[in-house]
Amino acid sequence: METVNAFIGKTAAPTEKDLTAALGSTAALWKQLVAWLAEQGAGESEWNSSGAKYGWALRLKVKKRNIVYLGPCEGCFRAAFVLGEKAVAAARKSDLSKNTLKIIDEAPRYAEGTGLRLMVKAEKDLAAIKKMALIKMAN
Repeated sequence: METVNAFIGKTAAPTEKDLTAALGSTAALWKQLVAWLAEQGAGESEWNSSGAKYGWALRLKVKKRNIVYLGPCEGCFRAAFVLGEKAVAAARKSDLSKNTLKIIDEAPRYAEGTGLRLMVKAEKDLAAIKKMALIKMAN
């Protein structure tokens, strides 16, 4: 069963208190990742929702370019990327784990690019997301 967004049905963006409550033990990892992304240049952020039935995601950008969408779930969160062909090629040449490369290979393809979703449940999960963010920013 897929982990769903913690803010489905909510019409307003989550507050810091709402976010911390939903993320639970992964709230510190969320903050760490957002701070790291800001240090890398993806410090512009905004909450967005495609509608109440989808929940909310924090979009992190470099200027007007979307880098990653962070979707809060109960006790974890999802990092979603839309990768162009150059970014997918760079990812395949990188030192990402075989499991992450398999996820990229199996990811759905859209007109905008390859839709990659990675879950964060523990600190070890951040490494792949950080590598993907750097690949996305460079490509």
